Amino acid sequence: MPAVTENHGDSIDLIWGVEAVAKIIGRTERQTFHLLSTGQLPAKKVGGRWVAERGNLLRFFLETAA
Repeated sequence: MPAVTENHGDSIDLIWGVEAVAKIIGRTERQTFHLLSTGQLPAKKVGGRWVAERGNLLRFFLETAA
């Protein structure tokens, strides 16, 4: 299933799928899957697919980089 991001105006910008999350964080799909499955990224599994909110994901990296 292809990766999909959704943004409907003021709604939450969701990033669906390991592939899409990997592209945003600049890691391979395998590395990203490991980070997701071990709880190291702010995301959850919904209906068998990983989903992350773009703002939370970016904040996570900005806060830990400081």
